[in-house]
Amino acid sequence: MPGSSTTETLTERRKAATRLDIARTAAALFAEDGLRATRAEDIARAAGVAPRTFYRYFATKEEAVAPLLAAGAQQWAEAVRDAPAALSVPEALRHAVARSLTADDAANVESLEWVRSLLRMAAESPALQAVWGTACHASEATLLAVLEERMGGGGDTEAPPSLALRMAAGVACTAIRVGVETWAASDAPAGGELGPAALAARCLVSLGDFPWAPA
Repeated sequence: MPGSSTTETLTERRKAATRLDIARTAAALFAEDGLRATRAEDIARAAGVAPRTFYRYFATKEEAVAPLLAAGAQQWAEAVRDAPAALSVPEALRHAVARSLTADDAANVESLEWVRSLLRMAAESPALQAVWGTACHASEATLLAVLEERMGGGGDTEAPPSLALRMAAGVACTAIRVGVETWAASDAPAGGELGPAALAARCLVSLGDFPWAPA
């Protein structure tokens, strides 16, 4: 049917926008009233949707913030995709950290502060920890696919990723996670030597030249 693909794209965009709006509402309520005191119904009401709509998108109240956590985790993996092709894997990873975790962008700072708030809550919530873990795992999968593309192996869908690429994606994502979590546990501003970009970069640098990573 003519225009069906466009309609589907618009529908997906609306769904994504609704999910993100609910996520922001949930995060705000968690910060204001506390995770334990906030119910899924409270989030739905504040977001202007019916409870059944909420549960159509999320199984639990903790999962409602998944889009916020996933956005940040996915953003840096996608930044690797946009890194100059001439850069090696280690260089592309460091380049992406500087771009995606920068405090020069107001939207980035707002997103990072949301992440900090949620990660602090996650310290006492196994359910929220699981949501963060899922977001990080998804980011690693995205990064692995990006690295395959950069190495020219994205066209063979039957060949499994090499051990070196899996190691690069897994260790790099862990380094970024450690940097962000260390910053989130502190009161340091998003910029400067103790900000997430600086700490994540230090974690990557501590890995040396990634002797196990593809050149």
